[in-house]
Amino acid sequence: MKHIFQQGNNPDAPVLLLLHGTGGTERDLLPLAKRVAPDSSLLSVRGNVLENGMPRYFRRLAEGVFDEEDLIFRTAELNDYLQEAAAEYGFDRSNLVAIGYSNGANIAGSLLFHYQNALRGAILHHPMVPIRGVVLPDLSDTPIFIGAGNNDPICSPHETIELESTLRSAGAEVSVHWESAGHQLTRSEVEAAAEWYDRHIAGSVENSAKS
Repeated sequence: MKHIFQQGNNPDAPVLLLLHGTGGTERDLLPLAKRVAPDSSLLSVRGNVLENGMPRYFRRLAEGVFDEEDLIFRTAELNDYLQEAAAEYGFDRSNLVAIGYSNGANIAGSLLFHYQNALRGAILHHPMVPIRGVVLPDLSDTPIFIGAGNNDPICSPHETIELESTLRSAGAEVSVHWESAGHQLTRSEVEAAAEWYDRHIAGSVENSAKS
């Protein structure tokens, strides 16, 4: 898969998996990742499905209507690729935290829905429920940040609440940050995600090192 890997300064810090929104590229979330975890290595992957020339991670049938068969296939494809990337770049596959926006947040959510220990944690900006009617793996002690907009025309507050409930029911530790905004990614939402990361991810790394 087309990607960028940037080696970080702290080999013990989680590797950040960056997943852009529809029409984005693997460069879109690099500045955001540097704000969240400046010492982490970064693996930024471009979606390899095109919709009217715009990269995505899986096909959709209409706005908000996912092609579930393709979603499942592309989720498996990404999961397999992460194993290959860990071997190629020499990072710990179990120490991977996703940061996704919109379509990228949806594929990250699908990884959580389908694969045990796919991610150590996740920052999901404006995600939807990726798929319904599946039994989630055990997500105990998996910290997840959800950034949502009260006026999001694509991802309604009801959708966010349903996703939060579904993840919690699988044992995940979910924090939801609400913005009085739409589907756009705001600076204050990024700052909230960075503060959450410091508490729930970076803090646990430091505690593990001390012990």
